[in-house]
Amino acid sequence: MKTATKYLTFELAQRRGLVRITDEVEAFCRESALEDGMILVSAMHITAAVFVNDDEPGLHQDIEEWVQRLAPGPASDDRTAGPEYRHHHSGEDNGDAHLKNLLVGHEVIVPVTKGRLDLGPWQQIFYYEFDGRRKKRLILKALGV
Repeated sequence: MKTATKYLTFELAQRRGLVRITDEVEAFCRESALEDGMILVSAMHITAAVFVNDDEPGLHQDIEEWVQRLAPGPASDDRTAGPEYRHHHSGEDNGDAHLKNLLVGHEVIVPVTKGRLDLGPWQQIFYYEFDGRRKKRLILKALGV
């Protein structure tokens, strides 16, 4: 059994944003020399998420509208706009970002077969930031043979 670990850092200029990270995860898969196993892709902050889906702009907009509808937050980078969450009484202003993380999830496990990510034909891996403008980390953890 072998393992490998790598950290990616993101610092988005805007409050929310989507970053396709499939290529970075594939490069890590090659670096790890994993032949058969899995790679955990996990956001290390509770105001960000990771998911697997299609890389299609219309779908990305649908996802953004869906998370905004279920956990409303500022429509722009104006942190004073949007609903008041109890979390804001702690001095924070990102209650919606915490709820969005719960909706989308903070990690995925991607299978590795014959040294390559074993994704479906349209599947891509995404990092989804809900409270940007500061550095955040993501961990890649390979496990297998």
